[in-house]
Order: sequence, then C-alpha cells, then structure tokens
Amino acid sequence: MSESQSLMLQEAQQSPEVVATLLQKEQPVFDEIAKLFASGAPSVVTTAARGSSDHAATFFKYLFEITCGVPVASVGPSIASVYGAPLHLKGGIHFTVSQSGASPDIVALQDAAKRGGATTIAVVNVTDSPLARQADIVLNLNAGAEKSVAATKSFIASVAALSGVTAAIGGKRDLHAALDKLPEALLATNGIDTAAAEDVLFNATSLYTAGRGPAFAIALEAALKAKETAGLHAEAFSLAELMHGPMRLVQPGFPIVAFTPDDPAYVNNVQALERLQKLGATTVPFSTQPLSGANLRVPSTGNGLLDPLVSLLVYYRLIESVTRRKGFDPDKPANLLKVTETV
Repeated sequence: MSESQSLMLQEAQQSPEVVATLLQKEQPVFDEIAKLFASGAPSVVTTAARGSSDHAATFFKYLFEITCGVPVASVGPSIASVYGAPLHLKGGIHFTVSQSGASPDIVALQDAAKRGGATTIAVVNVTDSPLARQADIVLNLNAGAEKSVAATKSFIASVAALSGVTAAIGGKRDLHAALDKLPEALLATNGIDTAAAEDVLFNATSLYTAGRGPAFAIALEAALKAKETAGLHAEAFSLAELMHGPMRLVQPGFPIVAFTPDDPAYVNNVQALERLQKLGATTVPFSTQPLSGANLRVPSTGNGLLDPLVSLLVYYRLIESVTRRKGFDPDKPANLLKVTETV
C-alpha cells in the first residue's frame, strides 16, 4: 500500500473520468438495447450478479421499475450452476453484471437464460471474459484495471451503465440530464469533510446502513465495504424495514449511515431518522439537504434517484480512511481475493 494513498482510494478517485468515458463510448450500445426493447418490450427483465455487482443490479431494479414500470427479477446463479434448472425466458431480456466476467456460476446462468429464450446482455469490465464472449450484447464498463480487492470505480461504472440503459429505454429527459451531470457531480465531491463521520465509524463495533429505492442498493454496497475493508459488522436495511424488528437493536450511540436523497421518499426518510435519533441513534446522513447528525452534504445531479451514487463516492473515501485508521490495508482485506469464482 502507498504511504499516501491506497489503491482503493486512487481507483475510487478515477470514477468521474470513468463514468464520463463510459457514457460517451457506450451510447451506441444504449441505443441498441433501447431498440431491442422497442421491438418487443418484455413483461419482466432478469438479472444475475454477485457481491458489489449484485448491488448495482439492485440499483437498476429500483431505477428501472420506477422509470419504465417493468418488473426486474434477480435470478440466483445457483439455479443453473448447482441445481441445473431450466429457465423459461422466451422473449425476455437478461442482464448479467460482473467486473471480471469470470465466475462460472454467472456464466452458467447466462447460458441458461439464453437457452431459455432470453437475449443476454453482459455488463462487464473485461470484454474478453467468458461472460462477454457468450453474451448477445456487451456493455463495456470502460473502468480500466481495478487492482484493489474492494471494487469502487467498477461499481460506480456498473450503476452508471445500467442507468444509461434505463434512460435510453425510458426516454426520461430528467434522467438523461442527470447522467450528463453525473461526472461533474462526482468530481465535486472532492474536499468534502468526513472527519465527524469518520469518528462515528471508527468507534463503532456494529452499525446499520439504510436507504430506500435506489438508495437502498447503495446502503447494501456501503455495508459490504464496511465489512470487507474496515472489518466492521454492518447490516443494510430499507429505512421502512428498519422501523420494524431491526429497531430493537438501536441503543444510545448506535450508528446509522443513511442515504437520504431528495426524492419522493425524502420526507418519510427524514421522519424515520428523527425517530431513530430519539432512540439515541447516532446518524450519519448523506444528502443534498441539511440534516441533523454527522451530516455529509453532497452535490446533486438534479435527480434524487441518481444522487445516491454521488454519495457513495464520498462514503468510499470515508470507509477507506476508517480502515487505515484501524490499522488495516484496504487493498488487502483478510480472507478475500479480487476475483471470486463460485459455482
């Protein structure tokens, strides 16, 4: 690890340029996918992914369902790779999201989806991978080599790519405009002071991350990064679900990292955070709006559905700093490898 910067931080910092390149270079692929939908819109879209890539697929699920009104279902890779079950996806569209495109289980699931009648789309960073070679359409993340075990720029690129797909299919001007502003908004996160939030997480032994809609997907990714880099036990919940059984664990000082964009769920989210604060929770809200707690104000793309992705870049810097402060190497988390090949 560098004396000054980890690979994780260096790669996260590349995200604005990666997203700008991706959105420009892959426009013909976005157009191709939009034509595919226009020629025969499926009644359901399916996805398959693992780890951080699955969180990107979850972001896509919420954004696509909100924008296009078509259900998006995640199919477990083991359905094909372990259980050998056939899939009936005639006329369907199947997206596989992967940084490496090398894990045998997602390759097997994509093959099963194709044999079941679906058009397969690989959203992948390695375009000569088994996944990409087998797919009908390849959407290249254009993220370049990612050496740190913890995925950062490839995750942000995956969400941006799937958001580009959504914008192309949905034809929503506000989403197109927000994507145009995304690289600039990501770049504008430089210099945001995370010191107060860092103290909260450094002193934590366990925490919740939370959000709703696309922000819930970002909460899932945030919880994973807390575990795999800083060794912090973290669980992700919808803020609505957190109001049920999980609230039992909220005691004075319990940390809750909340992704609270200015979208249709904002008012309900703020009310939930106020209730949690009354129970003694220490909240770390990420928002374009001022909120109580160790608030991290982030730039906006102009679309609250996309803004959680901007918050995530700030969170990556935050958790990387906490990890180093704990004496861990964020590039070499214990027990983990960069490419995990599951079956």
